[in-house]
Amino acid sequence: MVNLYRDTGVVLRTHKLGEADRIVTLLTRRHGKVRAVAKGVRRTSSRFGARLEPFGHVDVQFYTGRTLDVITQVETVDAFQLPLVADYQRYTAASAIAETADRLSAEEGEPVLKLYLLVCGALRSLAAGERDASLVLDAFFLRAMSYAGWAPALTECARCGLPGPHVAFSVAAGGSMCQDCRVPGCVHPAPEVLALLTALLHGEWPLAESTLPGTRRDASGLVAAHLQWHLERQLRSLPLVERRAREAAAQGQ
Repeated sequence: MVNLYRDTGVVLRTHKLGEADRIVTLLTRRHGKVRAVAKGVRRTSSRFGARLEPFGHVDVQFYTGRTLDVITQVETVDAFQLPLVADYQRYTAASAIAETADRLSAEEGEPVLKLYLLVCGALRSLAAGERDASLVLDAFFLRAMSYAGWAPALTECARCGLPGPHVAFSVAAGGSMCQDCRVPGCVHPAPEVLALLTALLHGEWPLAESTLPGTRRDASGLVAAHLQWHLERQLRSLPLVERRAREAAAQGQ
């Protein structure tokens, strides 16, 4: 009997294989990360090549192969990629989301439903264009770190648990630090920066969207540093992310 299975997933990345094929990496609802071969998708006559571009949310049928599975059918669930590739800020944010999801789902075939839902929600929000892309990206980073067990301490001391807010923040120590526990190398973010991070983590969008561009930039720096510390490597896509807030553009900053 042919070993077939179906799942819904988001295309995280692709790369060429041979003259006409691609290897497609997807984050799926039930099977976690799946790397599969899409045969002939680089030909202009391919029936589903365009559906297997990065950020596409698709329903896929796979055939279990000896080394890599093979994609046999594809149906579009959400065409996230269409609005994302048309806007540089949203595209770079989506690229950073996809790369982070790829790094956090290291084991292929291991279900990661919460991460899958986080990715879908973030890409859906970016595609809708109703919120600033930089805020959406930082909210995803914070929630993805929480999923991985790396959430920074924001409202209490990372070392002793003393309720805050506190004035010191150490990426290496895990977040905010009180006066007694702070270590060399701490930074001292403004209180509104920590308030923004807390709002993004918990989905308090009215508070997050009321912040100033400078506060958002400082918050983005802390989030990126914290994430990459725990990943133990830099995200290739992060330097390309455009951190241009709508408010900054409107105010000519």
